[in-house]
Amino acid sequence: MIVVMGLGHTKQQLNHLVAMVEKMGLSTHIIYGTDRTVVAAVGDKRMVDKSALENVPGVEKIVPILAPYKVASKEVKREKTVISLQPSGAKIGSDTISVIAGPCSVEDRGRLLDTAEVIKQAGAVGLRGGAFKPRSSPYSFQGLAEKGLEYLAEAREKTGLTVVTEVMTVKHVDLISRYADVIQIGARNMQNFMLLQAVGEQSKPVLLKRGMSATMEEFLLAAEYIINAGNPNVILCERGIRTFEEYCRNTLALSLIPAIQRVSHLPIIVDPSHGTGHVYLVEPMCLAAVAAGAEGLIVEVHPDPEHAFSDPGQQLSPEQFQQTMTKIARVAAAVDKKL
Repeated sequence: MIVVMGLGHTKQQLNHLVAMVEKMGLSTHIIYGTDRTVVAAVGDKRMVDKSALENVPGVEKIVPILAPYKVASKEVKREKTVISLQPSGAKIGSDTISVIAGPCSVEDRGRLLDTAEVIKQAGAVGLRGGAFKPRSSPYSFQGLAEKGLEYLAEAREKTGLTVVTEVMTVKHVDLISRYADVIQIGARNMQNFMLLQAVGEQSKPVLLKRGMSATMEEFLLAAEYIINAGNPNVILCERGIRTFEEYCRNTLALSLIPAIQRVSHLPIIVDPSHGTGHVYLVEPMCLAAVAAGAEGLIVEVHPDPEHAFSDPGQQLSPEQFQQTMTKIARVAAAVDKKL
């Protein structure tokens, strides 16, 4: 439920209300809006004495939350969530399209630093790269682990780009938090609830990818786990779903963008590289995603795609990335945004 505080309520009244709600066994999330402060009370509604809360000084009204996802819902927060990325200063959820780019996996120091410089010059705000790689085959390249994280940190120092990398297990959350600026939860882990809880207990923004067979409701409930654990800085990412089609790696469901924006305040970006699996489809889907309202993109770029250790067929060359960024800027302007 949502407890709406009245205009002119005091901090003491707000604190008293929060204490009452938590005494009932519910968790609280205070949301300061432009004209109202609301307290989202989440938990077993059977524990709630609604009449007692309605009589608390400073309370205007109590409204039930109808959506199964509570704090991720627009019922709780009408204003869009804008997430600031460090150290680049980019704001995801604003009127600017934020582009994160880089190789599928961190392969070596030289290639990563070269790629970071290229994407920075092209207008990217973030550097992606997997230090720990979840692969379908146990014989495929699994990443450089902490050495890869060190290379990412060095690239950040040289370029000022925001570092985005994936965490795969709970035991690696603290390690990756020390190096990354944004922690990514991959599609395979979208419903790894212990991992969602763990990244929710640290303060770095979380980029949550949609599971390959997840519904929109399941996607938002996964985000709910992170927010409910204490971290409101969740960036949703549509990366395609598994269907019967064979011409592409996944089917990129761009209609999810306006659907999410209709019911949730969380920003949503798109991954056209994993979403299609083919270089020739990446640029058109970048442009389509921006036109559909995406607030950012995460794209795979490699200095020598033919010899990439993983996913060579979906990684743009530096030249292709520069051309794509030029076109993204044009589409962004057409929908009243900027790159």
